[in-house]
Amino acid sequence: MLAYQWLFPGKKLLFMGAEIGQKNEWDANSEIGWWLLESGPYHVGVQRFVSDLNALYRGHPALWDGDHEPHGFQWIDCADQENSVLSFLRRPLRTGREFVVVLNLTPVLRGSYRVGLPRGGFWAEVLNSDAALYGGSNQGNAGGVNAESQPAHQQPFSAGLTLPPLGVVVLASESS
Repeated sequence: MLAYQWLFPGKKLLFMGAEIGQKNEWDANSEIGWWLLESGPYHVGVQRFVSDLNALYRGHPALWDGDHEPHGFQWIDCADQENSVLSFLRRPLRTGREFVVVLNLTPVLRGSYRVGLPRGGFWAEVLNSDAALYGGSNQGNAGGVNAESQPAHQQPFSAGLTLPPLGVVVLASESS
């Protein structure tokens, strides 16, 4: 499924029923719970998130075009064990916007969490898994952040982000 391929480039992952919020593990001897498609706001939110994630992935080559090129992917921070936060950068091979993906892998809201950014200017929050339209608590960055001239994570700029609990935030640079 496209939604998971950009997080795990080069891996073949199969999450049967995940796109509709199926809670049970996939079973080859039974049908996917298609009835969940109309069973409430949680499942509708999961469907909307997967749809928006797939549209983001398809619409921006930086998220997939450089999978096998060193320029296309760079860890920003993969060693924050204390906070269980991962962040990485996706760059287009040619021209286009850069993307920063930040995952908060704990059930704790993280406010003013500083993340290094490769360029200054405005970074739009193009996806937030905790948005109200996905059934979340709407904790986020009010549409984006301005990068400050404060180096962090070996990047020349940074911004203090609000990271929703157990959430993913995707930021896109203003321009290339």
